[in-house]
Amino acid sequence: MNVLFVLTSHDKLGDTGKKTGFWVEEFASPYYTLLDKGAKITIATPKGGAAPLDPSSDSPDAATEATERFNKDADAKDKIANTKVLADMNPDDFDAVFYPGGHGPLWDLANDTTSITLIEKFNNQNKPIGFVCHAPAALKDVKNTDGTPFVKGKKVTGFTNTEEAAVGLTDVVPFLVQDMLTKNGGIYAKKEDWSAYAIQDGNLITGQNPASSEFVAKKLLESLK
Repeated sequence: MNVLFVLTSHDKLGDTGKKTGFWVEEFASPYYTLLDKGAKITIATPKGGAAPLDPSSDSPDAATEATERFNKDADAKDKIANTKVLADMNPDDFDAVFYPGGHGPLWDLANDTTSITLIEKFNNQNKPIGFVCHAPAALKDVKNTDGTPFVKGKKVTGFTNTEEAAVGLTDVVPFLVQDMLTKNGGIYAKKEDWSAYAIQDGNLITGQNPASSEFVAKKLLESLK
């Protein structure tokens, strides 16, 4: 099992002066879920090098068993500090791709042509593609071979408008994940705010929020068997 993890390179939270990046739980939980089952994981970002970690996700109230394991894992931290360049990645070398969230992807991965092409190639090869929380932002401009939006007619989830409002960033983010998925024709579904929820439609797996990251990883794992 060769799995590609795609993280954001973007670290600025709009014009707030605050930092963002990837959400550590959304990386750590799927990383260990797959790693412990023998997966070989490669981590890439648009720019390569160090992937920015959202400082809010490293706070004690965001801590989970997986984040605590990550904080003690020198090997995983080294991989995060030295990510590969996304443009150098070949979908043929991997069995699946996974995108952790955090607010960063809204700014870079949503518009990154390399990422868009990569997802389209994985999809054309019918390989599992997983996204959690804000990571479905990366699907914004992904198309099917006939030019229609990739998510059109597919069951999807992602960070809800009400969850975004709860963290006070509705007017900061370039777009809302729920609105974008709906506008692109996705059949958007959700559970109560902050509850764990993941949905699979064919090879596409999406999770609602940080609590859903392990669910997405398990569905990804199941698809690889």
